[in-house]
Amino acid sequence: MTDDEQYANTVNQLSNIDNESSALTATGRSDAPGSPCQRRRLTREELAPEAREAILRATMQVVGEHGYANATIARVTKVAGIAQGTFYLYFDSRQALLDELLPYCGRDLLEFVRKRVSGSKDIFENEERGFRTFLAYMEVNPHFFRILTEAAGAAPDAHAKHFEFVTSRYVDTLRRALEAGELTNVEASELETVAYMLMAMREYLYLRHLKRGEGDQSSLEEAVRMYMKFVRGGLGR
Repeated sequence: MTDDEQYANTVNQLSNIDNESSALTATGRSDAPGSPCQRRRLTREELAPEAREAILRATMQVVGEHGYANATIARVTKVAGIAQGTFYLYFDSRQALLDELLPYCGRDLLEFVRKRVSGSKDIFENEERGFRTFLAYMEVNPHFFRILTEAAGAAPDAHAKHFEFVTSRYVDTLRRALEAGELTNVEASELETVAYMLMAMREYLYLRHLKRGEGDQSSLEEAVRMYMKFVRGGLGR
């Protein structure tokens, strides 16, 4: 199924849910707690996974443009093209949604990178391809950085969960390289610190060369070259 077909399918599924809600209202049936005609809550299996994805994607856009504080359910559902009642089929509250946003973005980023570093001959090729892919992702997903930075205050549990998830995957990659003899200037106990250092370097170089619009292609290439010089000299042979 193409992206356009999947999107159309999602819209149709959401429209069907919204139409069901409208029909209940029109016939005078109440969804209020305790009502004998209370609508049965759909099971996880019955809900459309694409609809949940559409809500999360819409939230990325809304938070990226307006920040967490102004990411209202009304704004999210308007961007997603759904009724507010449908939102509550997937998330219990606005905060429940915000608590899932950054971990969702983190998984999306890692999957984007994973596909593009697959087949690297060693950790150094993996690092260079990973850095370039990270920059490419940030260029097409400019809302990610605001979601990441504001989450520390607006969704602290999500912020902690994100870094635990991303760092653990990075440490696993570095550990395999260490066991393969590709890393010679680092101990196993230092890998988590190394992972945080490398992630911080990537983020600040992104800020300098892409986010602020102050860099050009030549300066970006220089940043990649210096990043890899540091990685090879500090961790490698």
